[in-house]
Amino acid sequence: QVQLVESGGGLVQPGGSLRLSCAASGITSSIYAMLRMGWYRQAPGKQRELVADIRGGGRINYGDSVKGRFTISRDNAKKTVYLQMNTLKLDDTAVYYCNSGGVHWGQGTQVTVSS
Repeated sequence: QVQLVESGGGLVQPGGSLRLSCAASGITSSIYAMLRMGWYRQAPGKQRELVADIRGGGRINYGDSVKGRFTISRDNAKKTVYLQMNTLKLDDTAVYYCNSGGVHWGQGTQVTVSS
């Protein structure tokens, strides 16, 4: 059973930065390396949306609202995917979830952007 644990959320001022991490367990590094890993977010009263994902071959896709500000990366040896978030805006406030293979979800980490 794949388990995902997110970390790195918190409170930050507009224009600030945060780095989220999502560590996977219950899976070998070789299989992990083949998985599509994604970050999603859900703000209060809104649907969950894709923030960014990265495929096993390295192909990356970003949601339109975060292009140029967020960067997704992965370390297959550590079975960890990262989300570097820069120039944060109030609208980035949400619970951020990690997803593996389109199937497994983490518990989420809260990101709050507020002055």
